Amino acid sequence: MSPEKTPQTMKPATAAKKLGILLTAAPADFQEGSVTRAELNELLESPPEWLVQLRLNGPHPREVMARKLGVSISGLARAEVTDALTTAEITALLQSPPEWLVTERRIQADVRAENRRVKDVKLGKAAAAAEPHAE
Repeated sequence: MSPEKTPQTMKPATAAKKLGILLTAAPADFQEGSVTRAELNELLESPPEWLVQLRLNGPHPREVMARKLGVSISGLARAEVTDALTTAEITALLQSPPEWLVTERRIQADVRAENRRVKDVKLGKAAAAAEPHAE
């Protein structure tokens, strides 16, 4: 008879990252205990009210803040945005963008355009390589 498997657990910080929330904003019992894979799946499938509210209103982790603002995480660092922002604070920044946000959004747009251009070039080369050569 094989021994029973122990459930896979993760640190609260890892679970918070997978859930897209800021660990310090989560309830104390979530922050202090470990989370099993089954518990994480349950939180993803039917999130409790605290998780729904955190995802809606924040405060949000850097990755989420950057995505909502349309900038990179590096852009947040360059702008010295170190505190977690709520959805209301992000909305206020988007409605009346400071100069750093305008600059970082332009940089992010340029990076995305360059990435698309490089991808298109690679696709073109791959298509050309795949075509049979006429002899």
